[in-house]
Amino acid sequence: MSACKCSGVISVETALYGRADSVTCSEGQPSYKTSTTDCSLTDTLALLKRRCDGKRVCELNANGFGGSDPCRGTYKYLQTQYSCFPATHQVTCEHSLAHLHCDEGLVINVYVADYGRHDQTTCSYQLSSSKIRNTDCSRPTSHVSESCNGKNSCIVEASNSVFGDPCVGTYKYLDVAYICEYPKSTPEESMGSINTGVFVPDISSTVDLRLDLLKTMLHFRLSTTLLLAATCLLMREVVSTDKVITCDSSSNVQHLSCDMGVISVQAALYGRADNETCDEGRPQQQLANTECSLEGTVDILKKRCNGKKLCEINRNVVHTSDPCPGIYKYLETKYTCFPAIRLVTCEQSLAHLFCDVGQVIFVYGADYGRRDQTTCSYKRPASQTENVYCSHPTSKVADSCNGKNSCTIKASNSVFGDPCGGTYKYLEVAYTCIYPGVLPKQSLSAR
Repeated sequence: MSACKCSGVISVETALYGRADSVTCSEGQPSYKTSTTDCSLTDTLALLKRRCDGKRVCELNANGFGGSDPCRGTYKYLQTQYSCFPATHQVTCEHSLAHLHCDEGLVINVYVADYGRHDQTTCSYQLSSSKIRNTDCSRPTSHVSESCNGKNSCIVEASNSVFGDPCVGTYKYLDVAYICEYPKSTPEESMGSINTGVFVPDISSTVDLRLDLLKTMLHFRLSTTLLLAATCLLMREVVSTDKVITCDSSSNVQHLSCDMGVISVQAALYGRADNETCDEGRPQQQLANTECSLEGTVDILKKRCNGKKLCEINRNVVHTSDPCPGIYKYLETKYTCFPAIRLVTCEQSLAHLFCDVGQVIFVYGADYGRRDQTTCSYKRPASQTENVYCSHPTSKVADSCNGKNSCTIKASNSVFGDPCGGTYKYLEVAYTCIYPGVLPKQSLSAR
């Protein structure tokens, strides 16, 4: 099962669990199991909306509907029709600050926010398995919409003190989807039905902001997991800028990600620039020095994250020395997402970079190694995919391909060296196509 993802979010329009015809999901089933065609479970739509509205990706299976059977003896299916709405999607790891912001003259309208954990990969950098094992603890919250709706910018801390603790012992994150819109004429209209924490799109306010609407009908067997992914017909070349602040702790993780395109770090600070950020529970003497910054932080972030779709780091990466002993510090990163072609090539395969006639390749960044257990893992033993901390940046792709119309390079140890013996590796490349002599509007510095 595959899906095209974009920066939009899901809005479930209709859903049916039961059977509406005798043809769908009928293969291999006796006729008596498909003859009832007016069978549907009440509240299926409400359940799908609660689970999926406002998210980029939503997974569920038929077990979620097993509480009651609308037609015993009939072979049923789950059918969902949904739309994709453009939105800013932001993930903030526990003990970090979510910074929601809009351009001048626009205000925030939060579609949905969840605090907890619903996968084992997000905000997982160097965490023990016990802290990411529970993936069924994410719950909706109205706190973000209540705090941020109608404002031009807003900062919310992803912490148990703000949202409660849905799963003790699990390292959590805050997942927010929001849009920027022009202020409504009245405060009542401005809040609408969004501040419940559940996504209910206001078509009248979003129709001018949407990409072309794609409506998709999906039919799946009961044994198949249903994957809803916010899918759009067009990828707009929109550059977005985000800021993430992570309070100082050796266990805290900073999460940078781009729904579309790749990361370009613009600025980074490890230290303290004010006495309010990450100040909860701290005595004044730990907040007094507001001109504290570690030199070279932005270079470290650029080297680790530029050209990637997702980058997770913790303060140990930048804590090479202490710029201000006795002061409680934080890591603040500003980064931009902009369009790029992203290519993943498994070890011993050939990566083929190419551009249209008249254009040439410009490589943003490349890494060779492994940083997750799923990419290039087909029929590989666990021992070859378990080391996810061996991916190394390389300039060899840029050196070989920049300025050419097409370029082929082998993903192999003989080309890039072996960063992790015994691990099956892959090459990740982010590049764009430009006209000769014209650099991209935003080029990433050499990594």
